[in-house]
Amino acid sequence: MNAPSTDQLRVVVIGAGPVGLAAAAHLVERGLEPLVLEAGPSAGTAVRQWAHVRLFSPWAEVIDPAAEKLLASAGWVRPDGAAYPTGGDWAERYLQPLADLLGDKVRYGATVTGVARAGRDRIVDADRDAQPFTVHVELADGREERIGARAVIDASGTWSTPGPLGADGLPALGEKAVADRVSYRVPDLRDPAVRARYAGKRTAVVGSGASAFTALAGLADLAGEAPGTHAAWILRRGIGAQTFGGGEADQLPARGALGLRAKAAVEAGHASVVTGFRAQAVERDGDRLVLVGEDGRRLDPVDEVVVLTGLRPDLSFLSEVRLGLDERLQAPTALAPLIDPNVHSCGTVHPHGVRELSHPERDVYLVGMKSYGRAPTFLALTGYEQVRSVAAALAGDREAAERVELTLPETGVCGGAGLYDTPERGGCCGAPVILRIGAGAPTTTSGGC
Repeated sequence: MNAPSTDQLRVVVIGAGPVGLAAAAHLVERGLEPLVLEAGPSAGTAVRQWAHVRLFSPWAEVIDPAAEKLLASAGWVRPDGAAYPTGGDWAERYLQPLADLLGDKVRYGATVTGVARAGRDRIVDADRDAQPFTVHVELADGREERIGARAVIDASGTWSTPGPLGADGLPALGEKAVADRVSYRVPDLRDPAVRARYAGKRTAVVGSGASAFTALAGLADLAGEAPGTHAAWILRRGIGAQTFGGGEADQLPARGALGLRAKAAVEAGHASVVTGFRAQAVERDGDRLVLVGEDGRRLDPVDEVVVLTGLRPDLSFLSEVRLGLDERLQAPTALAPLIDPNVHSCGTVHPHGVRELSHPERDVYLVGMKSYGRAPTFLALTGYEQVRSVAAALAGDREAAERVELTLPETGVCGGAGLYDTPERGGCCGAPVILRIGAGAPTTTSGGC
């Protein structure tokens, strides 16, 4: 029996998260056959690990249009578009129903361990583009499979590879030895065991993004119930106008409110700020931990450390395909200038699709969070537009693939990263402004990450 032609093979999608499942919906809409491979036991496995965190985008902005059409045809009722779901809500009320509807197009317990061209390692040029992809998979029971694919869409995200404590991008000296006291996730303070871990304790929160804001706000709430609870907020740069995000200027109001909650935690004395600190080592001091900076500074001892320094892509299983990645961000080379935090952090990223996501290896795409490499500020809407464009390209509709069908909200967070020891700069949107701590915080609503 002859092997199927490349065009008869399925499009393999890696990851059954929001963008991976949206990719499958768009492929189905285009008459293409997807196979979604999910390492976990359910849809949105990674999302479920931050089920307690509320999104700063409402339901209207976290449901993909093609997915909604598919769901609506089966009688699914869309949640209130103005409400803000938690990660748990997103997984249970949208992602799992979508995966269930896709049926055997989604396989769980299937970890992708490698992607290559059939019979061609990354060195070989001869007849390369004519060969299908082979996707190597390890199943939950230990068996291995090799699956043929006409194209590969990697929507596996970055959740599995958080950034370390060390400011040079590597683990700080001693970080691995104190792993029992270090967390790389926003604590779920609803869990009694987790709550007991932080209640009445001094916790170092390392990071400057929305996850850090969420942790600071949660610890501040806990301090109202458990005296002695305090956060030491560790920043690698100084305090500036954008330290707490866009505030009321943010077109995603819940995201702006989240930064203001973090600011209120500092002003209320529930968190103290350490600026210009780049961690080099962490040492035990009896039952507590001491962070040591590259400049020799030793901070006051803490009981716990929460490291929220961003995420990074796992590229290990893509070593045999030819990717064109920016040397700094590990994002596709055409996309990187649009999202580079060294240049701007406005969040006004130009909508993009197959053109910016293409690689030297034809028909392999990194989408969703993974497409951003190490850059922050990714929105679900961005991923949905990416996979709409990629699906159109794979279906041969180049005009639709290159057409922009999305307008992104502005974050209100502007300016380049600036120097570590100085406030952030005005950059793309304004002049430098110094923010005074203790000047009074506006009333905020609850937000999330």
